[in-house]
Amino acid sequence: MNPFLLVGGLVGAAGVALSAAAAHAGGGNVGTAANFLLFHAPLLVAVGLPGLTAGKMLRVAALIVLIGLLVFTGDLLARDYLGDRLFPMAAPTGGTLMIAGWLAVALAGIFRTGADR
Repeated sequence: MNPFLLVGGLVGAAGVALSAAAAHAGGGNVGTAANFLLFHAPLLVAVGLPGLTAGKMLRVAALIVLIGLLVFTGDLLARDYLGDRLFPMAAPTGGTLMIAGWLAVALAGIFRTGADR
């Protein structure tokens, strides 16, 4: 099993499904959540591609992005579907984690270990 390919595929599928839900049922937060899922799915798939030697730093960076993505989109969806947020400051926390994760992806491109070369 390749966890990043699995999660990347699920995130992409959820993004498409939520795009359809937003188009048919409305909900600005649903559309935003769908976009964020679709924007980030390629990172998760790329890290899981067979033949790509994704080093530990890149895998951790992708995991940080994934956690931020789940918190951020989860909060947006909770607001539309449950009428309340996940927890106070959930969306900003998730957004900050996504930014930190992408910066860690950039750092993984600079600081490669011997196993990553």
